[in-house]
Amino acid sequence: MALKLWASSAASALKFSCRATATPFPASSITRCFSSVIDGFKYSKSHEWVKHEGAVATIGITDHAQGHLGDVVFVELPEPGAAATKAQRFGSVESVKATSDVNSPVSGEVIEVNTKLTETPGLINSSPYEDGWMIKVKPSDPSELKSLMGSEEYTKFCKEEDAH
Repeated sequence: MALKLWASSAASALKFSCRATATPFPASSITRCFSSVIDGFKYSKSHEWVKHEGAVATIGITDHAQGHLGDVVFVELPEPGAAATKAQRFGSVESVKATSDVNSPVSGEVIEVNTKLTETPGLINSSPYEDGWMIKVKPSDPSELKSLMGSEEYTKFCKEEDAH
């Protein structure tokens, strides 16, 4: 129910994909859908998202990824000041099903980590794009963002991946 309320407030920015048909649905259909994708964010093939604002890139794992992981019980994050390298591991997420590496979609310096995830790792499940963000990076090469997928391309990617 909380997700439905959150999605309703951001309905214009969200697209949802449904498992059964994997086609976009409006936010009002959220109860039949499995994951959300936010317009304006960038997405990697390893299921991380980037919200780039000014000189800061906020990074986390997608709703699609957290849905496949199940309940997140532990998060490993780097220290501020650490280097993040595009397509390289910066941390991990442990769920009831598995432990997965989390890769950085961009290179740069980690300027902030979400310390709330230490005590409440489930924020990744309940709010992957807002409260469940993982790190903030000062990108060293903002042009790396161009190689990432937009919301429509990522939705299609997830649909194809889930079909296999």
